[in-house]
Amino acid sequence: MTDTTPRNTLEEQLLAAQEGRIDSDELLKTLMTSQVFMPVQDEKAPVANIQRSTRAQPLVLSGEDDTPILVLFSSPERARPFLTDYPGFAAGILEPFQWVLENMGSGYGITLNPGSELGFDMEPETVADLAASLAATLKH
Repeated sequence: MTDTTPRNTLEEQLLAAQEGRIDSDELLKTLMTSQVFMPVQDEKAPVANIQRSTRAQPLVLSGEDDTPILVLFSSPERARPFLTDYPGFAAGILEPFQWVLENMGSGYGITLNPGSELGFDMEPETVADLAASLAATLKH
């Protein structure tokens, strides 16, 4: 299996978008209904790579302009190669992408599958627009 072999529906759509078979709006629709893996730091030893603490500290990188970038993956398997450089983040949580949007702070960008050809970055403005759109949908 190569790095570009899709392992789930989200990755199939990522590949389709990169190949021009779907547009970015279609990709975002899939992302909004997908589950993502968020690496988190835990003081305790992980049990089967599942986070036990209720105070999860997600992996956040700093962008070129010091913008905080939340690191997410389309699957735990996709995260493994990248996380070898972040040994304190061996564990993580699987949550719907919508949950991430509802619970993250403002001003963050998102990187999905960093270090993988099946990935992309979202600017903080795009993330804020998605979060606002989700909040409006949930109110109705």
